Amino acid sequence: MNQPAENQTQSGAVSLAQSSPTVGTFRERDGALEWSGRQETVRIEPWGPDAVRVRARLGGPVLEGLPGALLDEPQVTESTVKIQDGEGRLTVGALTVEVDAEGQVRFLRTADGTELLAEERAHFWWPGPRLYTPIGNGHHRLEQRFAAYEGEKLYGLGQHQHGLFDQKGAVLDLIQRNAEVTVPVLTSSRGYTFLWNSPAIGRVELAGNGTRWVADSASQLDYWITAGTPADAQRRYSAATGRTPMLPEWAAGFWQCKLRYRTQDELLDVAREYKRRGLSLSAIVCDFFHWTHLGDWKFDPAEWPDPAAMQRELAELGVKLVVSVWPSVSPLSENHPVMEQRGYFIGTEYGPMAHADWPDKEVASTVQVAFYDATNPEARDFLWSRVKDNYLDPYGISAFWLDACEPELKPGFQENLRYHAGPGLEVGNLYPRENARTFYEGMLAAGETEVVTLNRSAWAGSQRYGAALWSGDIGTDFATLRRQIAAGLNTALSGIPWWNTDIGGFHGGDPDDPAYREVMVRWFQFGALSPLMRLHGFRDPGMPLGPDMTGGPNEVWSYGEEAGAILEKYLRLRERLKPYVLDVMREAHEEGLPVMRPLFLEFPEDHAAWSVDDSYLFGSDLLVAPVLTAGATVRTAYLPAGARWTDAWTGETYEGGTAVTVDAPLDRIPLFLRDGARLPVAE
Repeated sequence: MNQPAENQTQSGAVSLAQSSPTVGTFRERDGALEWSGRQETVRIEPWGPDAVRVRARLGGPVLEGLPGALLDEPQVTESTVKIQDGEGRLTVGALTVEVDAEGQVRFLRTADGTELLAEERAHFWWPGPRLYTPIGNGHHRLEQRFAAYEGEKLYGLGQHQHGLFDQKGAVLDLIQRNAEVTVPVLTSSRGYTFLWNSPAIGRVELAGNGTRWVADSASQLDYWITAGTPADAQRRYSAATGRTPMLPEWAAGFWQCKLRYRTQDELLDVAREYKRRGLSLSAIVCDFFHWTHLGDWKFDPAEWPDPAAMQRELAELGVKLVVSVWPSVSPLSENHPVMEQRGYFIGTEYGPMAHADWPDKEVASTVQVAFYDATNPEARDFLWSRVKDNYLDPYGISAFWLDACEPELKPGFQENLRYHAGPGLEVGNLYPRENARTFYEGMLAAGETEVVTLNRSAWAGSQRYGAALWSGDIGTDFATLRRQIAAGLNTALSGIPWWNTDIGGFHGGDPDDPAYREVMVRWFQFGALSPLMRLHGFRDPGMPLGPDMTGGPNEVWSYGEEAGAILEKYLRLRERLKPYVLDVMREAHEEGLPVMRPLFLEFPEDHAAWSVDDSYLFGSDLLVAPVLTAGATVRTAYLPAGARWTDAWTGETYEGGTAVTVDAPLDRIPLFLRDGARLPVAE
């Protein structure tokens, strides 16, 4: 795979260098650099251009085949290994790795030897930068420490609701929760991108005195690092973990959703009204409780008497039906007995095989439901067979909303879970990606070539299975809207280009309240310039959780004449921009570049761009500056240096490298075109 090392004498040979009688031993093996000492093995190997994978294990050679984010085979690339003077060095393009006699690792920029990242000891005596605390059965609590650097900025780590864009100083749990999505990849202002290649439950501490990654229980340390600009790093990372498919044209349009349309007639009436008003509608969502029982994965005929006729009419209207599929199974479901007998549920170490309580039909209280084991190939095949038999084959339904896919455990004790892929603490973060895989592989096997699933959670590599992420069950105020900008940008830098929010937020919102109508208008404008545009929410007046529940109206005409006219304006804008949206989506598919881009991705030399957390680039040519405060009628936005910018509404031009203040009346979101780009913004 790699070029021969400088000290390798023949093909397949193993070169040894003893650095000292009291410290470790270096080896070159098949293009990789290995250090062994004190019963620990560290293996560093090329893993794509300008990138390496590092694995470390106590008690033997590193293990192959453990769950992770990286594709099995890296892209072939040239590399060299050099072992001399008690030091090992591996060079892969722009990245050089140094390992000293005691096994401590540094990552350098090849061109000038600048340190990008280095391991750091916790103490001069003990422990070192890697700590293995035994917890039994060959597993350890693992810690990996790196140095901190003054002025370093860190981005990524999936999607969180803390509102931070630069996450330096944050401590984050590595665990999946509603609206908190763990994707353990970081982009640094120092010129590297780092992937913690472990689905273990743990945390990352980005402190002023060092960075520490922790896995509560795992078999070995595993991470990947690449050097280069943020854009180049995104190309490398997406190649290493898998690129997103090409987004289907229908998915680039407007999605209508609410909690919830309770019947076939109710859903169809909404789709008909969009068409009667001449408003574009690409997709409409059939939400939860449309089923007979949770885990039956089929329509309840009492509320959805003729899905075939519904699907035919929607197709004639040019509307895609998206159906909610949950990974949980009620004991009342027809599938529960066979799934339990065959071992298709996530196992438990103690107590019954039940993972949450949830309402179901035909019972007055909640029942104890189990989640299918998405890490089990046979369980994936079984669930897909039910979806195929009940949705795809009879009705041609081929788009699915994968809700509660963290999975939504109550309580969230991963320590008690036993997955097919391994113990809960070691593999728990993997679940949402493998759940998306169920549908991706099932759809391809059924001959379907366009795969889009809407997911509430994700992990590194979810994008390769056609997974779109949304930001979960969030609030409905301006402060929450403001936090979505950072959430979306960090998601984009985590390799997941298909992302969106519930336009208007989820928890509440009164369509008759003027203050909320302003929130909705500003959020809708942001949604029109998001990778996916989807209106959803549990509007007031709501109902208690249960099979009969619904919320208030949530269509564009639900918010009064003034607000409704503005929402319609941005529906038309999205439709006009759809060719551009699809062009940017093709960049994501072919190059791995995100759709929603932080300013520094395109302008890394502009230091000010690294601190902008309230605006973004949509593709390379359109700068979006959402209005994020109540009552605002002007907006100040920073325009990066290195380009000339044109106000897309007024035509006024500005030199980059400065902040400008522009008018932002209620019906206008400030938009700027880069270097004479021509996009149909104004009607």
